[in-house]
Amino acid sequence: MSFATTPSAGTLTGNALMHEIEALRRTKNAVILAHYYQEPEIQEIADFVGDSLQLSQQAAQTRADIIVFAGVHFMAETAKILSPDKKVLLPDLEAGCSLADSCPPEAFSRFIEAYPGHRVISYINCSAAIKTMSDVICTSGNALQIVASFHKDEKLIFAPDKNLGAYINGITGRKMVLWDGSCHVHNQLSDEKVISMKVQYPDALLIAHPECRGPVLALADYIGSTAALLEYTRKSSARRFIVATEGGILHQMRKASPGKEFMVVPADETCACNDCPYMKLNTLEKLRNCLRDEMPEILLDTATIQQARKPIVAMLELSKAANLIR
Repeated sequence: MSFATTPSAGTLTGNALMHEIEALRRTKNAVILAHYYQEPEIQEIADFVGDSLQLSQQAAQTRADIIVFAGVHFMAETAKILSPDKKVLLPDLEAGCSLADSCPPEAFSRFIEAYPGHRVISYINCSAAIKTMSDVICTSGNALQIVASFHKDEKLIFAPDKNLGAYINGITGRKMVLWDGSCHVHNQLSDEKVISMKVQYPDALLIAHPECRGPVLALADYIGSTAALLEYTRKSSARRFIVATEGGILHQMRKASPGKEFMVVPADETCACNDCPYMKLNTLEKLRNCLRDEMPEILLDTATIQQARKPIVAMLELSKAANLIR
């Protein structure tokens, strides 16, 4: 895998950048994707806002020549895997992922070798290299159903998120072997802080992403993927929510339910926020730069694309009949 680099550029106001991005999008025949955890102004200018796999699928269905993925590294890789003939750009190459980085390919290969006869289920929040070692991919929205699709006696490895894997083990009674990885944004949320907020706001419902630790999930009124959390708050009659995930999702929650109150579980005592520093590396200026210069570009070799695509296709086939992709 190799990457091109982008030069620096001058600074413009937000409105000027928005207009320039709009013009470049039309000229370059580009589609802009923004994950739920991006800054609000990036979400507002995007063609599609959502979770990583959903965004890559939407981009693959367009006639765009260029995909700009305002997200993190593994997401842009997934877009390239599903759209190998399109140019895929990532506004900032430093926008990595603590969860994906917690599973180095060489170490994971040795881990698999230590458990012969096991099938490998990998959460989509992993690198292209990890996907090539996997039998099937899952999302946070369909992980339970993907695991349940295997015979109860099938030996399984689940990677890279130990919290999501433990959550699925607890529900199903499985004993999947778990890779010891986690997302620092979700893993750092404490049950003590959650309890404090629940006491302070007794009428609020606690909603949590399954990447959170077990004690936090045990306190939750609802557990689901980012998209599922958004949908739950939209449909719920509750007026106040404590949100245990990355704070970027609050923008869409407030847009969908302007009369409701949303409070993110803070990472620490310094602010009422829980931001992923990697997600927040992307800015309007960097988005403009990468569209203008068509770099940084995500480049994957053909063999990696073909091998990494197989477990994604396997997931889609397992999920199609039950409509599990969220």
